[in-house]
Amino acid sequence: MPRGARPSSLWCYGYGDTGARMKTTIDIADALAREAKEVAARENTTLRELVEAGLRAVLRERRKRSSFRLRDASFKGRGIAPEFRDAGWDEIRDAAYKGRGA
Repeated sequence: MPRGARPSSLWCYGYGDTGARMKTTIDIADALAREAKEVAARENTTLRELVEAGLRAVLRERRKRSSFRLRDASFKGRGIAPEFRDAGWDEIRDAAYKGRGA
């Protein structure tokens, strides 16, 4: 390590189904940790695999919720009125607000 450099607090090691793994520390409630360990033992898996599966599920759900889709609000017509086909925005806006006291 170069002189004056500081070691990183995160370590990457090995490769798996998601690429390099990062070793980190998390704080969770004791009761939740005990229950998770019991489930992991009962399902013959590791706590790490259980936590990863849970994080993947939560992230997948949040990606679904965060995707925005604009509803189709188009009007079933024949497009822009012939008198406005070659008009600029200023002309169209002025016609839309004509007579409104603007």
